[in-house]
Amino acid sequence: MINMSAEISSRTQNQSRLAFGLALAHLAEIDPLITAISADSVDLMGLADFIERFPERFVDVGIAEQNAMGIASGLATTGMRPFVCGYAPFISARSMEQLRNDVAYANQRVVIGAAASGVSLGVSGGTHHALEDLALMRAFPNITAIVPADARQSWAAVFQTQNIDGPVYIRLGGRIPEDPVSNTEAGFQIGKAECLHKGNDITIIACGCLVSPAINAAQHLSKKGIGARVLNMHTIKPLDRESVLTAASETKGIVTAEEHRITGGLGSAVAELLSVENPTPMRIIGMPDEFAVVGPTPKVREGYGLTSANIVNCCKEILNY
Repeated sequence: MINMSAEISSRTQNQSRLAFGLALAHLAEIDPLITAISADSVDLMGLADFIERFPERFVDVGIAEQNAMGIASGLATTGMRPFVCGYAPFISARSMEQLRNDVAYANQRVVIGAAASGVSLGVSGGTHHALEDLALMRAFPNITAIVPADARQSWAAVFQTQNIDGPVYIRLGGRIPEDPVSNTEAGFQIGKAECLHKGNDITIIACGCLVSPAINAAQHLSKKGIGARVLNMHTIKPLDRESVLTAASETKGIVTAEEHRITGGLGSAVAELLSVENPTPMRIIGMPDEFAVVGPTPKVREGYGLTSANIVNCCKEILNY
């Protein structure tokens, strides 16, 4: 894989959505079968470079996510490598039938870049919040679901899709910068969690924008004499079973954190595994069973406890600290 860490830092504003578009343009230079299908997401995904360099391999369907998914499936049937670029709340919900039947059921080699996930479009309200998408992707056979924690992992995920013979869903952030938290020295491997903080008292498993608060929580706990292990579970499906089970056997409990409903996402995946293999005290941090309030994204996140302070409290609850 090309080492573009300097370019990623300078051109993506530390946003996974822009890193996706940048990586796609570079990948298209290597692979002439790559094509980009935009659902009104040129600016959102930073596709200007791709369009300038490969205009004949770019299609913009506008606000028509169902069409984008159908076109992608058709192109994949011919041997092309389509990348669908869209808003997470729409590309996952509006085109659910096409995603299920045309892409997942047919096991087409389609990559879906879904930006503005979670409540990153906080002020736009419930219609623009993507909080059920991971539950959908986990429920559909054949789909690999990835949630990069930062721009560097988004870049790496795009390149690693070359090794996957089937549909891939990459959940990306919005227009809010994401802290660069991933370990570039360790590399990125789909299906393998990244340990970002060592500890043997409790484990925090997080994905996406909650990885940074998880690290902050672990650092706070260490000052209190509590060793918190932090796993960046960037791949939700397939889940890194080994890392989860090892954490369950080596620590006293697990706290999961995600910007997704507490049903069907990362927490559910971890709980389903542990309930069968190794029942373990758990707390699941995520969005409740309600449509989120409207407001600035940082305030919405804080209001629902998607914070390092709440992670710390949940860890202490398990440890009776």
